[in-house]
Amino acid sequence: MRKVAWILAMVMCVSFLLAACGAKDASGVVKELESKAKKLDSYQGTGTMTLHTGQQPQEYNVEIWYKQPHFYRISLQNEKKDISQVVLRNDDGVFVLTPHLNKSFRFQSNWPDQQGQVYLYQTLLQSILMDQTRQFASDKENYLFDVVANYQNGSLARQKIWLSKDDYAPQKVEVSDSNANVVVEVNFDQFEFNKKFDKDSFDMQRNMTASLSTIPTISKEEADVAQAVAGEATKETEAGETESTDAAGKKAADEAVNAEVNDKGKEEAQGTETEGTEAEGTETEKQEEEAAAEKGHEVAEQPEAQPNLPVIEPDYLPEGVVKKDETELKLGESNAVSMRYAGEYNYTLVQTRSKVDSHTATAIPGDLMDLGFPLGVISGEAIRTLTWNHDGVEFRLSSGDLTDNEFIRIAQSVQGEIGK
Repeated sequence: MRKVAWILAMVMCVSFLLAACGAKDASGVVKELESKAKKLDSYQGTGTMTLHTGQQPQEYNVEIWYKQPHFYRISLQNEKKDISQVVLRNDDGVFVLTPHLNKSFRFQSNWPDQQGQVYLYQTLLQSILMDQTRQFASDKENYLFDVVANYQNGSLARQKIWLSKDDYAPQKVEVSDSNANVVVEVNFDQFEFNKKFDKDSFDMQRNMTASLSTIPTISKEEADVAQAVAGEATKETEAGETESTDAAGKKAADEAVNAEVNDKGKEEAQGTETEGTEAEGTETEKQEEEAAAEKGHEVAEQPEAQPNLPVIEPDYLPEGVVKKDETELKLGESNAVSMRYAGEYNYTLVQTRSKVDSHTATAIPGDLMDLGFPLGVISGEAIRTLTWNHDGVEFRLSSGDLTDNEFIRIAQSVQGEIGK
């Protein structure tokens, strides 16, 4: 009897030890994740990102490279629309590349230290480590964390992160809004730690050329679109500050915003026209013409309809904002449409055909703004301008009072209209 009791006790002890060794609680996993973050040397991952921000979900292929101490490469591609974007960080700065347009911008930025992306491993680890109210669960293969979403887009509230039990590699991420609706979903199909990269893997010129070789041949219509002259941006080069023809469009948008900010009448913002606002509108048009003329541009009084430039309106308006007017412009050789909005916020949305750039990377003061896809470029101080290219159209959203969150929501609502 004593022998049987002793055997039972031994069995229970062994079972207890095995159970203890096989199970990890939240604190144990978090501790190991903290250690992994400190020792992280390099990784490479691929997957798909699905955005649920429009009428139809939009799916993009994602590839992520990282190498210590601050080398990043993110490739985003929508195969159905043959559009792609590459974001690089190397010793020269942060680059946003649009290979099929030969378009590139360069920043001096600490990205992604302060504003990570949902597909970056460091961002996911930081989200888990920083949230002291994190929720933890596990299944047969993965650990699941439910934590606060800390992203540039303030409408994103929480996220669920699945990590492999084997090596803590990311498996899946779901980011939800305050109503628990999934807005962004990332599914990883491959992830490799301690990846070895070539010496020039993070070189700007190599990535511009390599990305071009992976993009399917564009159609004649798309080629014609790509040749259209468009866009306006103040660009600074390392040799000194130069203002390209693109700058006139930005200046025209800025003039429109300035006129909006200084508008003495509020009746037109409420949808009511008076003699005073009509006269002021005339003055604003005169200022826009003068600003455009300074750079050799001409505002067309009665431009012909341009079937190749469909006007896309955002389907989101901040509360207290109404559309004020819509004007067709001539920017260089390209047609453009400017839409002004007024009220609680005042802003201008200019859209024109994207063009193929012949210059090298342009250094500008600004930073990235995460629109999901594509990533936007925001620049300026008193009046800020968010620029992004999508589906052969370049958009510029300019305002002196929009918050970051409103910039993002308006831009994403334009993307949603494109996706219809």
